[in-house]
Amino acid sequence: LYVNGTFSLSHTIQLVLSHNKLTVVPPNTAELKNLEVLNFLNSQIEELPTQIGSLQKLKHMNLGMNGLNTLPEGFAFYPALDLLDLMYNLNENSLPGNFIYLTTFRAPYVSDNDFKILQPDIRKLTKLQIPSFRDNNLILQPRETGEFTQLKELNIQGNCLTLLLPELGNLYLTGQKKVCKVENSPWVTPIAGQFQLDVSCVSECVCSETYEYSMAAHAGNPEPPKHNNHKSEKMSWKHLTDSNK
Repeated sequence: LYVNGTFSLSHTIQLVLSHNKLTVVPPNTAELKNLEVLNFLNSQIEELPTQIGSLQKLKHMNLGMNGLNTLPEGFAFYPALDLLDLMYNLNENSLPGNFIYLTTFRAPYVSDNDFKILQPDIRKLTKLQIPSFRDNNLILQPRETGEFTQLKELNIQGNCLTLLLPELGNLYLTGQKKVCKVENSPWVTPIAGQFQLDVSCVSECVCSETYEYSMAAHAGNPEPPKHNNHKSEKMSWKHLTDSNK
């Protein structure tokens, strides 16, 4: 998509090209030096140009529902980036190594991808408030999530998790203005039983000595988690909607 004059508007702060059949991001997007919002939701983009790493004022970027498999190294150099939507794209090997230096990062949405683990370096994203890892294939909650003291909402439901680590109890996610969504995973019996009562009971449960013993026993003889099969169905639905546009 090329529109005469679009990329000469140096004062443009929002560029919304969602729900198109774009297969590439125009490299001259990088010329919009004042851009704060960039939206390519539900397109057919498989690769990002390294040039967009020069958008130093970018705050919100939506790349959800594309065909991305990797992100360029320069992708991590956004000093103002606050919200990033990458749903329906990636796995944990897709993120560049310097991704964890997005120090202003508040809300990464990586739902409906194929993440099985979260790297320990995720603890360096100290400003996280509303991360969403919903409907991936996570098999382990990293202990480092207990260091996200600014969390207001945690979305890890619909994964392959069987255990919640005690560090989750340090986040105090059961207050009036906080949300913790961890349902629809194959939890061990102690956790599953607490979910039938209340989420706050789960927080108390994972901090107890009894739970620590149960966790140690389960870790020594774990059952292999079953990966979610719904992902391919959702992706098929996405490609179907793309073809019908």
